[in-house]
Amino acid sequence: MKTFTFTQLALFASVCMSSLANASPTVQEPRDVFTPQVLDPHAGTVWLVGQRQNVTWDTSKAPVNITNKIGRILLRKGGLTTPLILADGFSILLGKIEVTVPWVLDGDDYQVNLFGDSGDFSDFFTIQSNVIMGSPL
Repeated sequence: MKTFTFTQLALFASVCMSSLANASPTVQEPRDVFTPQVLDPHAGTVWLVGQRQNVTWDTSKAPVNITNKIGRILLRKGGLTTPLILADGFSILLGKIEVTVPWVLDGDDYQVNLFGDSGDFSDFFTIQSNVIMGSPL
């Protein structure tokens, strides 16, 4: 086993410290986070299972350099995001996407979660099955 002298170790440490001192920091370009307000669905909205509905959001304040322009919309219930993907892979700059209302339990505590750079939630809204008294509408 080879042993090192104090002088060799001091020289090695000096070279390492010199390399760290001369390292230049990585310059990152400024990144803009875009958190558009979800406009629809809004409070009072009722979606029926199986129907096509629009999710809309405000793109009027979109920054020039958005870090992630690819959107995804997930369904939330009771304040928790579910694994149900309503839409995926669209441009966050569209401002609107049509989704199919999934087969879920009736409730008035649903939200959509719009992802791009970050997540933004809609108001709470209602999803109902399209069955009344055991017969389809």
